[in-house]
Amino acid sequence: MPQPDRLPGTPEFRIKLPQDGAEARGCLLTQFGGNGTNKFLLREGSLVTAEEWPGLGRHARRFRAELRADGALVDAPAAPGRPQDAPARWTVTRDIECNSSSAAAALVYGYDASGPESWRTAEGHPLGDYLSTGWRAPRKAWLVRGSNVSGHNLVRRLWLEEGFVSLAGAHLPQLEEADPTKSALRRFVEEGYEGAASYHQKQGLVDELHAFLTQMRVGDTVATIGDGRLHIGRITGEAVQTTSPGGLSNLRRSVTWRADSHAYDELPGELRQKLSVQHDVVDLTGVLDALDGLTGQVDSTDETEVAETLERPTLKELTLPEINGVLAAGLLVHDRAWLEEMRELLLDEKQMVFYGPPGTGKTYLAMELAEYFGGGPEQVKIVQFHPSYAYEDFFEGFRPVEDPETREVAFRLTAGPLRELADLASREGNRHVPHFLIIDEINRANLARVFGELYFLLEYRRKSVRLTYSGDDFGLPPNLFVIGTMNTADRSIALVDAAMRRRFAFVELSPRTEPTAGLLARWLKREGRDLEPARLLDALNARIEDADFAIGPSYLMKPGVYRDGGLERTWRTKILPLLEEHHYGEGIDVAARYGLDALREQHP
Repeated sequence: MPQPDRLPGTPEFRIKLPQDGAEARGCLLTQFGGNGTNKFLLREGSLVTAEEWPGLGRHARRFRAELRADGALVDAPAAPGRPQDAPARWTVTRDIECNSSSAAAALVYGYDASGPESWRTAEGHPLGDYLSTGWRAPRKAWLVRGSNVSGHNLVRRLWLEEGFVSLAGAHLPQLEEADPTKSALRRFVEEGYEGAASYHQKQGLVDELHAFLTQMRVGDTVATIGDGRLHIGRITGEAVQTTSPGGLSNLRRSVTWRADSHAYDELPGELRQKLSVQHDVVDLTGVLDALDGLTGQVDSTDETEVAETLERPTLKELTLPEINGVLAAGLLVHDRAWLEEMRELLLDEKQMVFYGPPGTGKTYLAMELAEYFGGGPEQVKIVQFHPSYAYEDFFEGFRPVEDPETREVAFRLTAGPLRELADLASREGNRHVPHFLIIDEINRANLARVFGELYFLLEYRRKSVRLTYSGDDFGLPPNLFVIGTMNTADRSIALVDAAMRRRFAFVELSPRTEPTAGLLARWLKREGRDLEPARLLDALNARIEDADFAIGPSYLMKPGVYRDGGLERTWRTKILPLLEEHHYGEGIDVAARYGLDALREQHP
């Protein structure tokens, strides 16, 4: 059987899987798949995830099952030092020919993904840089900035009056290719802008030129911002290269602009978040529906395209399920209004903190609410903060990863739990599904160090920021909610600063107030047990003067408490040590004051 031919001039590509740094490798082929793009060869020895996400397509599931059945995918042996809770991996036992790079990416990730973006060279360049423009959506939307080009407002002076959008492109040579690849544009930028732009500026310029020259099409929607207003139009011409005064607008596309405009401050939040991305050319296709909503009509003269647009499914609205009696009964919350308030707080604030003494069920309540509102545990991720926790652990950072073949160690950019959950929540089809991040013991870490620039996004959900390591423009998706827990009895942590209090809604869970106050009594009644432990706990907390050191009911809601001698043992080994610490150095006989015998004498 003849070996497939590698596409000339293209390097090997890789995908690094999150959490454990597992790597898949492959290359582009000269042959074309059924969708008109180059086939892709997944190399023997690659590692792929064994997990399949709900959004994985039917064909991809069948392909993975067939490869698994014929032995092309086998269980990967556990690598030395691999964590026990690390995700399961499969090893590729022979080269696998895939219909496209996206099909190969779906095979590796276990969910549908863009191959041109997912596969990267050793230098980090995406596979899409080495392809001519392939399939794309029938109509896309773009933001092109022109209100400050070397100090000139081209939107007001030229674009709206003469009907075009432009990029400077002053240092580019005359382009002979009508559809240049990104790798070709990179060479032109490296040569033409040598000494005129930094490395990162050149990277951004390549992306913007490639989008303007090859990704934009006649019929696409284009938007720009000028004098605090959003202007929307339709691209009517191909890209042309010309000369211009000062070299400010050498690359142009003709545009038919709408007569009306829209105040930036009155735009929908999702659209404003996209518009805040600081690039000269930004893909706005993800908010095309919002732009169409502003214009109030389908901006197309092509009947087929109109039909496709009209058939586009209605976007589902993000909401949280209503509180029902089953949830309230399961949580033993007698006042459903309290749970309704928690729901409203999450919808309004997006993030909240349950705070209170130990044993008040903060983490349990956070997990139960997150799973109920999110529709299951798949949409919930939990992390625990501690003093050495950092931004690199929480969001993304470079971590040492060993190559399974060469045994060499290299630092790879690895996603943390927040980045993973945000990417999952942002996927097409997931944007109406609530996703929850639970941060246990949120006050035990240096929050400014952990959140970094993301601290800003907690307050300004409609904005995006440039990330420290990857350089991506990132915004917290509106369907990502954060619930933190905080133990007020932990005296080793300084008081929470005002910046955090401004970003979170704080909800107290105290043994002295509902819904926690009567929780133990309700649980004992449900379990058919004597109410004495509830009376003793109330008597104990009445003797503790500092509310932050009151004892929560969860200590007495465990089966071991109700075996022979269990209550006395729990009191002696769990509750009294907490109070010993609280009164350390005060010379108080804790057992005599808070022991079971003393409390029973008071409340026989």
